[in-house]
Amino acid sequence: MRIGLTGGIGSGKSTVAGFLREAGAAIVDTDAISRALTLAGGAAMPAIAQEFGADFVTTDGALDRERMRALAFSDAAAKRRLEAILHPLITAGALAQADAATAPLIVFDVPLLVESGRWRSRVARVLVVDCSAATQIERVLQRPGWTREGVEGVLAAQATREARRAAADAVLLNDGIPLDTLRNEVRSLAARWGCETITQP
Repeated sequence: MRIGLTGGIGSGKSTVAGFLREAGAAIVDTDAISRALTLAGGAAMPAIAQEFGADFVTTDGALDRERMRALAFSDAAAKRRLEAILHPLITAGALAQADAATAPLIVFDVPLLVESGRWRSRVARVLVVDCSAATQIERVLQRPGWTREGVEGVLAAQATREARRAAADAVLLNDGIPLDTLRNEVRSLAARWGCETITQP
């Protein structure tokens, strides 16, 4: 079975992905694919350099992620231009990884699954990791380099909690619960959705 995993920034989606991997699922990380595409020598870099210019390329030939993030959040048209370059390449890479996987459960980890509108038809189920906005902000502020203004800007650009929950076949509420409780909920869901061989914690 192929499922889509999504959640807002700071929701704990990466933690849930790790627990799904423990349970025997194959994880297709679209963020990792995107990063690989925009490293020096990445397949997306020639088109990005042509579209946005040398100012958005670091001295070693990678995407200047901070500069691009600032532009994308302030200019919707620029964001669409970037997505037009990246999304087809990310999708192709993700589907190739899924086709090569042999696990009984294949999880597409897609931060913007709901926003993109393209992934729902590719997966049998959507799993949403949810928590309050206050918890999201608190978690992200513990990461290096983030400001409250920056986190709030990302939250404003992402789908609302209500939109994500409306698109979900299952919701994991990751707010104020112990990690072991979250792990057990993930393992139970993985078993129900196709991972017959569950590794022991």
